[in-house]
Parts: sequence; structure tokens; C-alpha cells
Amino acid sequence: MHRSGGKERSMQKMAHWARLMALGLLLFAGGVFAQTARPNAIAWKDCLDQKPDWYSSAEAVRIADNLLNFQREIGGWQKNVDMARRLTEGEKADAVDSKEQNDSTIDNDATYAQMVYLARVFNATGATHQERYKTAFLKGLDYLLKMQYANGGWPQYYPRLTGYYTHITFNDDAMINVMTLLREIAQKQSVYSFVDEAWRAKADRAEQKGIECILKCQIKVNGKLTAWCAQHDEVTFAPAPARAYEKISISGAESVGIVRFLMSIEHPNAQVAEAIQSAVAWFNQVKLTGIKLARKPDASTPKGYDTIVVEDANAAPLWARFYEIGTNRPIFCGRDSIIKFSLAEIEYERRNGYNWYTGAAAKLLAQDYPAWQKRLAAGKNVRGK
Repeated sequence: MHRSGGKERSMQKMAHWARLMALGLLLFAGGVFAQTARPNAIAWKDCLDQKPDWYSSAEAVRIADNLLNFQREIGGWQKNVDMARRLTEGEKADAVDSKEQNDSTIDNDATYAQMVYLARVFNATGATHQERYKTAFLKGLDYLLKMQYANGGWPQYYPRLTGYYTHITFNDDAMINVMTLLREIAQKQSVYSFVDEAWRAKADRAEQKGIECILKCQIKVNGKLTAWCAQHDEVTFAPAPARAYEKISISGAESVGIVRFLMSIEHPNAQVAEAIQSAVAWFNQVKLTGIKLARKPDASTPKGYDTIVVEDANAAPLWARFYEIGTNRPIFCGRDSIIKFSLAEIEYERRNGYNWYTGAAAKLLAQDYPAWQKRLAAGKNVRGK
């Protein structure tokens, strides 16, 4: 019995070591796989920042095929999804089953970015083998054209036209990104050479209508043109609110992208020139000097710091995200939807979870606008940023 028990224990030990070895091999293999897979892994937010030759890689093609799965039947894409991640077969099936959803949008670079990416992969991999990318791109283009209002504006979502989604949306450069893409298509940029003349003509008409809409939306105060709100009413063109903390105002952020787009028009007419000059005058008028944002360490807070405004005579100029129309006072708002005139007055979560100030207009005023003036005075084409 003693010898038999010893033999049994010996066999148990061997089985135990065999399991450990198998586990070790599995972990080793997993480690090797992770090491080899990790360099190829890329987040969707970085997919438009790669070197040109990367777009012909197997990884680029895999991501492009992901986009085909995620594209909605209407032609657009949803936002805030990492479309570059490796999908299981079940996830691919779920994406395909969701094609009828009405969550297509141009917010947060959605639809516009997917189309740019597909065009790059199409060109890099060869048109004869990647016709499916061209088809998906043109379906996206058709979506952008369908969602444009007759007055030239674009809503944030389509066809989900509810609440503030219906407003003409400059927020986060949504409409400007769309119009930039349409212009590049219309101007026959090489990456879009596969788009035929009929589609180019449609893109050009849509851009021209968009420019007319931009001019109609520019806010006038006491008979004087200023800048733009982050969104405007789709019928009256009046400035409009969005989320509880995004009130009717003049935007010191979104207006920068609008002005740059207008300055890139090759042959601006008098109305476009006036719009640019008036907006620049407004930016100069509302510039904030002598202050800067700082993060004050505070271990008792969720983020370990609090965002505060401090005085600094040497600070670079800043602009508020939102200005009160008529007074040009910077305004701030929490989720209670009550307007305040100091960042310190709104709750911690919104104070530290939103971009209330921007320095984006500094380069516009110091470099872009003077260069545009020189080109205009010289009678040359006004294009580029």
C-alpha cells in the first residue's frame, strides 16, 4: 500500500508539472503573440496620421474592411467607436445587423474621417482589387449630399433629426470638415481621382450652398457682423443652443475654423471678404490677455487637480469658448443650465471636463489673416490655411 500510494503521488506530481508546463507554453505563446501583434495595433483616432505606404499594409486593409462592416445602410457612420480594433466574428455579425440604425453623424469626425481613410486605402492597394472601398466611399458621399439642407447647412445627425441634432452644426468643425472634403473632391485632388465628374459637380454645388449658409449664419450685433455660434437654427439661421451647458452665444472656438475655411476660397467675393474682416475684428475685440489656465493640485478631487484661471501678465492671449451676444462677456454653464460669468462658479465636473478657453485664434490673427490680406491685395488666388 505504501509503494502504491507513492506511485500514485508520483503520477500526480508528474501530471501537476505537465499542467504547469502547458500553462507556461500557453502564456509564452500569448506573450509572443502580444509582442508581435502590439506593433501592428492602432487606434482609430490615429488612422489618418500614418505614413503613405502604411495604407497598403494588411493592417490598413483589415481596418478598411472593418469600416465596411460599421457603415450604416444610409451611408454614414456612428461616432465614438474604435473602428480599428480586431473584431470577433460575433462582433462583425453584430455590426452588420446594426446597419439599419439611424445614428449616422458628422459629429466627432464621424463619416468624414471614414471616407478619407477609405480613399487612401483604395489608392494604395489598387483600384482593380479594392472596388468595394470605392463603392463605400461613394455611398458615404451620397449620404453627405442627402443630409444637407436645401439652405446649405448640415445637421449634426441624419436621419435622426431630433432636438438640437437638427441644428446647422459648426460645433467641433463638423460642417467645416464636410465642406473641406467636398472641396477636395470637387478640385480633383489626386486621392479622390476615382470620383467621376458627375459626383464632383454635386460636391461643388454642395460646397457653394454651404458657403451661402455660413454667410447667412454670421451673427450681427447692432448692425455689425461678428462671428458664429456653435450651432444655428436650421430655418431662421439664428444662433441656437445645444446641450444644457452649450448656450446661445458667439463662439471663440468654432468661429476660427469657419474663418480659415472662408480664407481658403480661391476667389472670394466682397461678401466673403467682409465676413472674414468682420470676424477678425471681433476676435481682436474680445481677446483675453493677462490670464492663463492652471491646474491646481487637489488630492480631494476626482482628478487630483482643479482647473483655475490665474493672472499672468506674460500669458499668451486666450479666447472664451462662448461669449454673451451683445456684451461679449465670457459665459460658463454647468449641467444646471444656469449661465455664470466665471469658470469658478460652475461645478467641478464641467469645470474640468470641457474646453472653456482656447488659444486657436492667435495664429489666425498673427499669421493666417495677414497672409490672406497680402494675397487679396496682390490679386492672387486666396487658398490654403
